[in-house]
Amino acid sequence: MNIITIVGARPQFVKAAVVSREISTRDDIHETIIHTGQHFDPNMSDLFFEEMRIPAPGYNLNINSLSHGAMTGKMLEEIEKVLIDKKPDWVLVYGDTNSTLAGALAAKKLHIRVAHVEAGLRSFNMTMPEEINRILTDRISDILFCPTETATRNLQNEGFDHFDSRVVLSGDVMLDAALFYRQYSRPPQIELKRDFVLATLHRAENTDTPEYLSEIIRALETISREQDVLLPLHPRTRAKLEASGYNTRLSPIRFIDPVGYLEMIHLLDKCSLVMTDSGGLQKEAFFFRKYCITLRNETEWTELVDHGYNTLAGNSYDRIIQAYREQPHPDFSTPLYGDGHAAKVIVDTLIEA
Repeated sequence: MNIITIVGARPQFVKAAVVSREISTRDDIHETIIHTGQHFDPNMSDLFFEEMRIPAPGYNLNINSLSHGAMTGKMLEEIEKVLIDKKPDWVLVYGDTNSTLAGALAAKKLHIRVAHVEAGLRSFNMTMPEEINRILTDRISDILFCPTETATRNLQNEGFDHFDSRVVLSGDVMLDAALFYRQYSRPPQIELKRDFVLATLHRAENTDTPEYLSEIIRALETISREQDVLLPLHPRTRAKLEASGYNTRLSPIRFIDPVGYLEMIHLLDKCSLVMTDSGGLQKEAFFFRKYCITLRNETEWTELVDHGYNTLAGNSYDRIIQAYREQPHPDFSTPLYGDGHAAKVIVDTLIEA
């Protein structure tokens, strides 16, 4: 069996690392990785392949810094060329990025079977490009690997029981990754306070609207006067802050350069609270038994909110501060994301299909 795996962004590197490791244990499967280049900063791309022992990409398309339409169209064009040459049995896509949708479209138009890892997630906010990518990718996938029961219900509600596709509750490969890579975690080259908040901020809905970015930064500044706030700074966010005239060096927030996955795991393990607009980090906070304040008005990981492990604070100063003041202390006892063997379920299913 020949599989082409398509990745382009940090969360996909983590997910693919888990499944690629499982594939490597099978003698009858050959995997080729296409890296679209969507995340091109070495600290957000090359470092992950090195640290996580992911096989080197067979193709690096180096497509980035374009509009959604231009980026997706260019990826579709270049991925199609590789698929015509390699003629894989399966194309494996992850998550909800432009790389995900382009890979699924390219494969489906060539009548190549598509498997979508992390299928069925819905934030129910159609202004998010990620939501559009999820819905379209799910609809044209042949096998949909759902990380949670909520995701399978979403697909049932959309009529997938009547479509020519297969829905599989696999569990979450991010849990597989957290359990495996925790042993290799390492601290970043900075001094860590005993009690600190780990924050990340990168979504366009926050960074590209000046008033939203200002509200979030102001809230983090307020919190940082009571508790150390550590924020690995995404290149997009840095550019937006600099364009606004904000001086990160004079801020009470501790801004640091982006960190690798193994360093991020260490920070998750040692922090006391997570504040983020990332999708993946909300789950990783749960894996490490840390409460999460989400800097968005909705989340695709609704079960975290329903079970009291996460609160949606949006991008309002008052709501963020209120969430910080009123954070609970849940016990994290509910197994929401499987048992840590999602990659095995995925690979076994592909072999049997």
